[in-house]
Formats: sequence, structure tokens, C-alpha cells
Amino acid sequence: MIKALVIGSGGREHALAWKLRKSASVSHVWCAPGSDGIGRDAKCVAASTTNIAELAELAAELKPDFTVVGPELPLVAGLADQFSRRGMRVIGPSQAAARLEGSKIFAKQFLERHGIPTAPTYGIYDSVGEAYAAMCAVDWPVVIKADGPCAGKGVLVTSSPDEATAFIERLMDKQEFGEAGTRILVEEALEGKELSFIVLTDGEHILPLAPSRDHKRAFDGDQGPNTGGMGAISADGMIPAALEDEILQKVVRPTLDGMAKDGSPYVGFLYCGLMLTSEGPKVLEFNCRMGDPECQAIVARMDFDLGEALQAAGESQLDRIKARWRPAASVCVVLASGGYPGHYETGKPISGLADAESLGDVVVFHAGTRVTPDGFATAGGRVLGVTATGADPGAAGAKAYAAASRIRFEGMHYRKDIGIVG
Repeated sequence: MIKALVIGSGGREHALAWKLRKSASVSHVWCAPGSDGIGRDAKCVAASTTNIAELAELAAELKPDFTVVGPELPLVAGLADQFSRRGMRVIGPSQAAARLEGSKIFAKQFLERHGIPTAPTYGIYDSVGEAYAAMCAVDWPVVIKADGPCAGKGVLVTSSPDEATAFIERLMDKQEFGEAGTRILVEEALEGKELSFIVLTDGEHILPLAPSRDHKRAFDGDQGPNTGGMGAISADGMIPAALEDEILQKVVRPTLDGMAKDGSPYVGFLYCGLMLTSEGPKVLEFNCRMGDPECQAIVARMDFDLGEALQAAGESQLDRIKARWRPAASVCVVLASGGYPGHYETGKPISGLADAESLGDVVVFHAGTRVTPDGFATAGGRVLGVTATGADPGAAGAKAYAAASRIRFEGMHYRKDIGIVG
């Protein structure tokens, strides 16, 4: 039987732990550091996700058959390298390969070098003056990206020169995101529909996951500031089979081949954020791990043993796994704290969790909660991911929103159109 360790503490990690606990091949699931909510589905062990040496020591002590890494920062910091040097299996890319997410500029140059479809670039800037000057010579709208990881908040798509200037000031002058914003990338905005296309790979073999779509903006109708993600949908028929083949042949396979050619073979989850344009799929960004909240929507539809799949990826035998999916749809609605993605308060008591999960085909994943003597309370910006499955997106969404309506905490807000727009 497989023993699995999950690194992280958010909704994505809860979804992974939940699915692993349901896997017939898995006997033990640990989560480091986990959370009070994740503790319902895994044994949580104290650890810091920013201390990769400590995490390696923990894994050496627990001796899991594999470790799957949820968040990007430990991977960007070299966690997989630490584990590999100790002979421990880890589902996640090396520090060199994780640059696909760790640096937007590295990713853009990689895409251009290997001829993978992406948006044309206006320029790369490392001074405020150069960036401001560039805004005088672009065609609007434009996309401005901080080079480093910003928890999903380092990208602006805008048609407003004033908004662009203010964003550059936040990144480069005020250093709102620290070192991540000291260099920026400016590129053309693409038109089309966004798609999250995630695969699991052992470096050679590819296991495509069910396509999904994230909703980044804070408010209905894709309005408001970017967030870490306010909800996601996955459904049969989101893209035709021919388009999936095109994505695999023109994006995924060239990316893996390119990383190997460049001396940084890629192992783990590869998230391809795509724009489906009139000219075909083009890469908006890469993530070096499962998306959040896409993960919640995807695992709800999995009809195969996730433990076996991750074990096979760690053994470079992913070709023996066949992904099967519930012929349905899933919707994840994120319940957020008041003020998110800006300033928000925590410690707000949460009610209605059991009532929400009493509905059929509904699971509530904990993203930012903690247990108090009076029950669960809020402990983050994104608090819960109410996830439901149904025969179609409408049915799944209706269940998710029915469950969400039973949950209460002060300041709670969520989008009412997940799966309906974009």
C-alpha cells in the first residue's frame, strides 16, 4: 500500500489529500503543514513550506512512497532537488525546470526559442522609466506581468494608460510584490477564451487531465482585480478532441522536449494557461504545479486511482495509467473573506458547513480556515472551495450554489457566475 505526503495547506492541497484518501492503493496520507480542515482527510504534521531542508528531513523521517507538492514557491526554491539528492520520490519539477513559473521572462524566452505559440512581446524592462516610456508605443490593450511569482496577482490586462502606469508603480517603484516585480514583461493582449490545460508527466509520458477553466477576477462578469482564483469549472465537451490533440502536439510535447533539450527535464504537474484564439491555442503562462481552484474541480471528476497515477509518475512508468473521468461536470465556487484580494480580516466564525455537505455530490474544501473552541473560523483570503458535480455545468453549478448559500461568515463574498461566463 502507498504512503503519500502532500506539501501545502490550501484548498488545492485539501483536494489532493481528499482524493488520495479515497484511493484504494493508498494507506497513509500526511500533509505538511496541512490545516485544521485538511486534518479531516490527512494526518497533518508541522512544517514550513519555505524551509525546504526541513521538509526534506520530514520526508526522510516519514518515508512516504512519494511526495506531491502543491504550492509553487517550494519548487521554485529547489525542494525537488533536495528530495532527489536523498533518493526520495517527489512529484514536482526541479528548481531549473520550475523557472517556467518562477520567471515570466524565462518562460517567454523559452516559448519564443522553441517556437511554441504565445503572445508577441513588446519588451522586458528593469527600470520604471523604461517601462513608463514603453506605454507610449504600445497598441492597447496590453498585458503587464511581474517577472516573479505573485500568488496570481502579478498580471494586469488593461486598455487604460493610467491603470498601466499605476500597476507599474506598484510593482517596480513601491515594490508591492518584492523582488518579483523588479523586472516586468509587456506583451500584446490576446483575444479568445481562456483554458487551463494541466497534465501529469514523468518527463517522457503524458497523462492529460480533464480541461478546466479558472475565473480570476474578483467579481461577476469578470470584473474587478485579479485574485488567486474565485472558482473553476471542468466539463465534458469543453474542448473538442481535435483541439486537445493540437494542444498536446503544439504546446505540451514541445514544452517537455524543449525542457529536456535545455538540460532541465520536467517531472510533475505542468499547468498550461492558454488562450484559445482564432489562430489556435497560445500560451499565456505556465505553472509548475496543479492550479488552485482548478485542482478542486478536476479531482471531483477523477474516476481513477490518483495514488497509483502519482506513484507511476515517480517511477517513470506513467504510460501504464489510463485516466478516466466521470462523464459529467464539476464546479468549484470559492467563498472569500470580505475585502479579498485586498485587505481582509480573519477569525470570523463559519456556520453551515455540515448543512452544505449534506447535499449530494458536494464537498467543501478548506483553503483558509482554523478550528476554534466554537468551530471553524476564517484564516485566509480564500476561505472555502464549495465543489459539486452534476450531469452538466448547469446542474453542477446549481448544486454548488445551493451548498454555498447554506454557509455563513461575516463579510463572505463569492461570484455568482462561475461556469456561466468565460
